[in-house]
Amino acid sequence: MAENKEKQVLIEVKNLKKYFKVGKNKTLKAVDDVSFKIYKGETLGIVGESGCGKTTCGKTVMGLYPATSGQVLFNGVDIHSLSKSEKKDFTKKAQIIFQDPYSSLNPRMTVGDIIGEGIDIHHICKGEEREKRIFELLQIVGLNKEHASRFPHEFSGGQRQRIGIARALAIEPEFIVCDEPISALDVSIQAQVVNLLIELQKKKGLTYMFIAHDLSMVKHISDRVSVMYLGSMVEYTTSNELYKEPLHPYTKALMSSIPIPDPDEEAEKKRIPIEGEIPSPINPKPGCKFASRCKYATDRCRSEQPQLLEVIPDHYVACHKIASEYNL
Repeated sequence: MAENKEKQVLIEVKNLKKYFKVGKNKTLKAVDDVSFKIYKGETLGIVGESGCGKTTCGKTVMGLYPATSGQVLFNGVDIHSLSKSEKKDFTKKAQIIFQDPYSSLNPRMTVGDIIGEGIDIHHICKGEEREKRIFELLQIVGLNKEHASRFPHEFSGGQRQRIGIARALAIEPEFIVCDEPISALDVSIQAQVVNLLIELQKKKGLTYMFIAHDLSMVKHISDRVSVMYLGSMVEYTTSNELYKEPLHPYTKALMSSIPIPDPDEEAEKKRIPIEGEIPSPINPKPGCKFASRCKYATDRCRSEQPQLLEVIPDHYVACHKIASEYNL
């Protein structure tokens, strides 16, 4: 992919694969040969239907899952080749905000101890300084110090997600994987959490990998967006470019499903339906994974998997039809 000379690459993912054995001679290809870069201080959005491999990709990038093959380079060092002590250092620089704020918080621990756990593990501070740090973090995410002595079940979904964000921030990481952090929240709370993440990014220079299926929210927070389908990346470009001029047939269909606030425009909008069901990621057939649901599919699509190619500057697409249109 073309190198951006003005920005520093923080995360570089090279040909990442994460496969799971699910039975005799059966392999689930959750993440299948994915490559991308995340620049320092930016947000890369990862979108796609449920089951496309977004969360597995995020957890493998974080090192929570071992990679089947490929590399995840953090500041040039492959995190999947780190020793135990080196992995501990990496977790100080990279954190994750989980999808379900309730199940990711220990119900037996107070909020103060949940936030302070990382501070204790990495020996950042003790005593009064630790307590002061926890109170500051609660304030940063819109809660107050009285909440430190309470337990997770005493909070609403939005408040619990704020606690999850405070926990991720506690050790001052550089990089945060946001694994669908708003999907379990009420619509009225979603915008508050996203705006909080944007504000924290500006203040602290954070880098995000933002995983979601809400395309309108991804547009709001992301600098660049990657579209995944059945474990593979099908399109990858800047947020503005993707929403203005999507190229892949799957991306076009996704974009046509975004609701428009104006009821007249919404009524006149032409939706692009995706017919058929998502094929199984277990022992997938050769060729383009979207071929069985694509009206443009040819014999070549069913036999030869398309490569992710740069069709115009900084706009990558994996589609034989698009490649031929751009004479690639």
